Amino acid sequence: MSQTLKGKVALVTGGSRGLGAVTAAKLAELGADVAISYVASADKAGAVVEKLKAMGVRAMAIKADQSDLSTAKPLIETVVGEFGKLDILVNNAGIAIQGQLVDDPELDGEQYNRQWQVNVMGSIAITRAAAPKLSDGGRIVFIGSLLGSYVPFAGVADYAGTKWALAGYAKGIARDLGPRNITVNVVQPGIMPTDMASDVAGELPDREAILDMHPIRRIATLEEVADIVCFLAGPSAGYVNGETINVAGGFGI
Repeated sequence: MSQTLKGKVALVTGGSRGLGAVTAAKLAELGADVAISYVASADKAGAVVEKLKAMGVRAMAIKADQSDLSTAKPLIETVVGEFGKLDILVNNAGIAIQGQLVDDPELDGEQYNRQWQVNVMGSIAITRAAAPKLSDGGRIVFIGSLLGSYVPFAGVADYAGTKWALAGYAKGIARDLGPRNITVNVVQPGIMPTDMASDVAGELPDREAILDMHPIRRIATLEEVADIVCFLAGPSAGYVNGETINVAGGFGI
């Protein structure tokens, strides 16, 4: 594999498992040194770091709870202090709280509010901290969701709202950072085989009914989504900016 990102430094938030871990590995395969953040999965984060180092790149894991906005600046400072710079930020960390309708008298407002804190305010705080440190010509990629632009079933209003908010925010940042040739884009996966998807699977409609909505009748692989993230992080995507790219097999068309 061509090492198109050799010499680059990437940070993948929420990189200890799922799409974050696969994206970190793909970036390392392309030659990038990679830092990941994690909240509680120290063992999994350590395993990811060892895998990355085995690929011949520098790697580290940093514990940072994205719901605590005060951790954003120290996270970025730690990456820059360790690697000397930051070229690529993948805002991957997020949570999914789904299943309750907005008029449900038993709606758990506290956990839904935390979802906004983690998915939106946490991502914003990290991006604000990273922006002044990013190298000119750098890359920011937000991991959104197809639910940010297409909502085929009930019970996902808050989650969909957090992802739509990120898409709008990314477009604004693309304007702000364009003069420095920093591109900002959003990848919106559909359903993926992640722990987070499994956690909410019981709250979604029937799996077969969901697959029937896909022209390509299967869910995405993590590798397929990570490949798009890495394309946007690489040199061939230098003129792709402010875009939202769905990776969902046609779900929603």
